[in-house]
Amino acid sequence: MSENQLKLEKRTVVGKKIKTLRANGLIPSVIYGAKKDNILAQSGYVETEKVLKVVGYHSPVNLAIDDKKQMAIVKDVSVDPVSRKIISIDFQAVSATDVVEATTPIVIINFETSEANKKHYALLHTLEEIDVKAKPADLPKEITVDAANMNELDDKITIADLVLPKGVELADKELDKETVIANLYDPAAEAAAREAEAAEETSVDAADVPADNGSKPEESSEEKAE
Repeated sequence: MSENQLKLEKRTVVGKKIKTLRANGLIPSVIYGAKKDNILAQSGYVETEKVLKVVGYHSPVNLAIDDKKQMAIVKDVSVDPVSRKIISIDFQAVSATDVVEATTPIVIINFETSEANKKHYALLHTLEEIDVKAKPADLPKEITVDAANMNELDDKITIADLVLPKGVELADKELDKETVIANLYDPAAEAAAREAEAAEETSVDAADVPADNGSKPEESSEEKAE
């Protein structure tokens, strides 16, 4: 079995009984968009996790369901917030000729060789993924952007800097090309500004403290009685 092929079995277990599947090392899933009704399925946890590490949310996966083949894309993975284990998966059935949408990570490379990095500026990655459209075989695992030429603080990476692979286009054609993917900031300057602000607040607080005029507090009636 190839690294992007997953063997599934149809399931009849639904509702609260699904907990039993998970306890037995199985992951419940649903395949949407097939020619007929949605397909309820299940697969072994270890095998499924291995395949998901390869295909993620953007590459096609070849499903084998009771010996029938179906190409699909992972549309959603539900994860337990405490254990971080996968608890369910939604697949979207597709064909090799379909143009489909997928969410693709944006990976910034070569920043460590830039002049900006040598000046000890830091890179703030504000847009980490983007929706694209392509045929399943053309969907990129990631889109890389070269940051080697970043130099001054006002330098930034925008949507206009993305170079999409052949056959791939943005899902939102009206997306502003000046949308920022990453920009620079100076950690040292920001730290100095925070220290100055803290010092100013301290001086203001000190000015608000009443001066000690040397007078003693008046004795209470109980103290006078003693």
